[in-house]
Amino acid sequence: MAASFIDKARITVRAGDGGNGVVSFHREKYVAAGGPDGGDGGRGGSIVLVVDDNMSTLMDFRYKRKYVASNGMPGQGARKSGKDGQDLIIRVPRGTLVRDAETNEIIQDMSGSEPYVLCRGGRGGWGNMHFATPTRQVPRFAKAGLPGESHDVILELKLLADVGLIGFPNVGKSTLLSVVSKAQPKIANYHFTTLYPNLGVVWVDEGVSFVMADIPGIIEGASEGAGLGHDFLRHIDRCRLLVHVVDVSGSEGRDPVADFDAINEELKQYSPELAVRPQIVAANKVDIMEDPENLARLRAHAEELGYALFEISAASHQGTRQLVGKVAEMLSSLPPVTVYQAEYVPKPPVIDASAPLEIQRADDGHTWLVEGPWLQRLMGNINFSDYESRMYFDKTLRESGLFQQLEQLGIQDGDTVSMYNFEFEYQR
Repeated sequence: MAASFIDKARITVRAGDGGNGVVSFHREKYVAAGGPDGGDGGRGGSIVLVVDDNMSTLMDFRYKRKYVASNGMPGQGARKSGKDGQDLIIRVPRGTLVRDAETNEIIQDMSGSEPYVLCRGGRGGWGNMHFATPTRQVPRFAKAGLPGESHDVILELKLLADVGLIGFPNVGKSTLLSVVSKAQPKIANYHFTTLYPNLGVVWVDEGVSFVMADIPGIIEGASEGAGLGHDFLRHIDRCRLLVHVVDVSGSEGRDPVADFDAINEELKQYSPELAVRPQIVAANKVDIMEDPENLARLRAHAEELGYALFEISAASHQGTRQLVGKVAEMLSSLPPVTVYQAEYVPKPPVIDASAPLEIQRADDGHTWLVEGPWLQRLMGNINFSDYESRMYFDKTLRESGLFQQLEQLGIQDGDTVSMYNFEFEYQR
């Protein structure tokens, strides 16, 4: 693959941790007992993906593979919350698929313009001002912030083009794109001039236009990884229509019918769905054609398969206007460009509830502070406003033996159990 075009990258992303709450008491002249005023920790920064239309490759991710957002700041006295961590914005080209690195499932298709939060920052811990009650007026404890989410993902660029130009190398795809659009791809008379896809906007009429992609030449065996074609077949996955460019000049001694069938076989091997995508055949280089029989055989073969064929010469602009008109006509009745639906479902964390938790009795004698790494991870994945999520939380705590431990330590009905940013009244 050319060094200048990268269309797949694996990166690690981690949101920031929440800041810790603080223990603080109001101190002011002539105020004897100001009470607790410890503020909350700030929320950790999130990892946010944003589409950037000025980007055309994933080159930025070739050398930098790890992205970490900033942590939230600790709380302060006087009820001041810590500063939230700054979100880390990661810019990607339009059409980038975000996949889970482990399962390869699609997390998000970055084809629209809405930002996507890939990893959420951890919640900040509560300061001691939250824990004051009529019976617990001097809480000397605060809570730690929760860790941010992390993920290993694969970024995969699939171009957002209406029309894909396919065919063997050196059949004139780049020339055709340069003629019908304002794109300026590199063009020369040797194989594999095109080392990465080129996009061009084709203007047909007032309010009628489409995006055309010149895909690097596919060769036999491309679906199995031969040549450059395999790396770029993914870019025609979204194309609504394929324009199959075939060299009928005979200048290189090639058989246009055999070339046509070989390319279609590669499409079928790569994706059966792609093999039945609507297609128009563009018989190119008719102005230097040595044997008209080549064109006749290709026309008969294409029409037998139900494909329209247009005679063109991209170099001399012959027939290109008619081809573009037919493309626009077919696009008007085809479904819009594919946007992939998310497949990834976050899995509940693997919780080793056998590890011991740290249990402390607060100074008031009726508050029990419970902490531990696995409990922290568990709470970071619980939605306490959802009934089923709360039931899962309760079940995990019971199975861990926590409630039994608390009873052995002397907890009473009505005592408060405090876990990070969550409190509940204990009832047997």
